[in-house]
Amino acid sequence: MRDNWQLFESAVTSEACEHMIQTFSKLPESQGSTFNNDQEHRKSKVRWVYNESHLIQMLLHYANLANATAFNVDIQQEMAEMQFTEYSANCGGKYSWHHDVNWENSKNFDRKLSVVLQLSDPDTYKGGDFMFSEVQSPVENQIRKQGSILVFPSYLQHQVTEVTEGVRYSLVSWIRGPRWR
Repeated sequence: MRDNWQLFESAVTSEACEHMIQTFSKLPESQGSTFNNDQEHRKSKVRWVYNESHLIQMLLHYANLANATAFNVDIQQEMAEMQFTEYSANCGGKYSWHHDVNWENSKNFDRKLSVVLQLSDPDTYKGGDFMFSEVQSPVENQIRKQGSILVFPSYLQHQVTEVTEGVRYSLVSWIRGPRWR
């Protein structure tokens, strides 16, 4: 059976995760959006992270490892933008079922692999569960571990359930490649 995702538990230290939360929280924020700007489908704040070459290289390492181990999709050896995401219980933070590929995109590339770094300590929030719709989801206590990295093909439908207490922080990026065919 083919692996649908790869999880690297606690790949980043708790100290590094806390440092990213503190640092990236100071960046300019905007409302999270979807490809069709559906404001009810997604309730989150996002901040775009640039110029973090060590972080890019580390995430790219795990994406390449996952791709070699499980997916073998045609990717470029670069990360797209990185999105620091905040799902807060104060605003019903969530992201309903979606995939990360914009099928109406007219560019010569698509998002091929999605990379999610769990930044929050799991004891600091409730809800905010990451789930897949068509394939088995990672075990909750593994995927919620601070510093865990999840890599999966961007076409897989997934969601983050509503955060009911506290705040869930994550860092998300995508590896692009030639258009899906």
